[in-house]
Amino acid sequence: MKNTQFLIFVSFLLFVGTIQITNAQIDTLRNRKDGKYIFSVVKDLEALDVQSQGKTGTCWSFSTLSFIESEVIRKGKKPVSLSEMFVVRNTYFEKAMNYVRMHGKNNFSAGGAFHDIPYIIKKYGIVPEEIYKGLNYGEDKHNHSELDAILKATVDEIIKNPQRKLTTSWKDAVNGILDAYLGKIPTEFTFEGKKYTPITYAESLGLNMNDYVVIGSFTHHPFYETFVIEVPDNWSFSSIYNVKIDEMMQILDEAIMKGYSVAWGSDVSEKGFSFNNGLAIVPEDESTIKIEGRDNKHFSDAGAEKISNAFIEPVKEKQITQEMRQEAFDNYETQDDHGMHITGIAKDQTGTKYFIVKNSWGAENYTKGYFYASETYVRYKTIDYMIHKDALSPEMKKKLNIK
Repeated sequence: MKNTQFLIFVSFLLFVGTIQITNAQIDTLRNRKDGKYIFSVVKDLEALDVQSQGKTGTCWSFSTLSFIESEVIRKGKKPVSLSEMFVVRNTYFEKAMNYVRMHGKNNFSAGGAFHDIPYIIKKYGIVPEEIYKGLNYGEDKHNHSELDAILKATVDEIIKNPQRKLTTSWKDAVNGILDAYLGKIPTEFTFEGKKYTPITYAESLGLNMNDYVVIGSFTHHPFYETFVIEVPDNWSFSSIYNVKIDEMMQILDEAIMKGYSVAWGSDVSEKGFSFNNGLAIVPEDESTIKIEGRDNKHFSDAGAEKISNAFIEPVKEKQITQEMRQEAFDNYETQDDHGMHITGIAKDQTGTKYFIVKNSWGAENYTKGYFYASETYVRYKTIDYMIHKDALSPEMKKKLNIK
């Protein structure tokens, strides 16, 4: 009897201790060490470790492949880190061909779009990260400054057409540059004891690249139809589905709650975006935000230092309308700056909703490579996002004519 009472008492202490530990863990979910934002997780989806895109403009590959990796996990397959640079390597060549065909009247840069990844995987396949790291230029971190400059100069000279007829060698020249910097693409490889080609490895992941759709919300095109999104990095002229702003947010919210993560494209040059502070918000009064330094071209070092009480404790945010979204896009205030991966939903102590966002700038900030984007920020600054079509409700599939 005494032993039983003792065990009951110990169990009670362990139970109380567990509650205290759990509460302590909740209390530590902050945006910064001294922050007064206290977050509780509503939904948290699996994702692999945070990576760094280094000094490159390849966020579109890192974010979409992180999303694809989570899709592999969602499908019950063994987790695997996929090669961002395999996608980048093949996309550079595709962009070069398109740029030359367009006589240079198209964008040629390091940037890309979510559509690029399904297109590349269907055409070229994919390989694990350990098979193709894309670091063939004496560095241990990605840096495409020299590569981008040499590629752009090369395709521009080709377009000048000094011989009045393109030679048969220009594609080999572009491929030679890419091979020199990123490495030759493996035609066959062994991974975990099995032989694959990039195509057969892609097939082994169990994903259908035709199942992924991109959603946005703009008034300069009809709702419930597709249109070619007019952003410079959409070099392939790919289309997105257009829905109303409330529907855009509802689809996103429902997808996360049903277990589908989301590849998210957004503007990150807003005063209220601060990776160092672990937040993306739209304060009603942005004049309180002091900015020190400047954002770099690709934002890949977390940009300027931003100082404000708005990053320390919750503040009132603006009310975002469809018209505000459109005006910001039309005035270049909302641009396709950055691709990221939404992996969950959280709420702060005031009940405000935030999306948990996995970034590709390394894990050195307080939130280990993640940040919290308020529902208001996502509503205002989203360019578009990619999801699996089955994340859509039957009603929305019908509206968009998606089978």
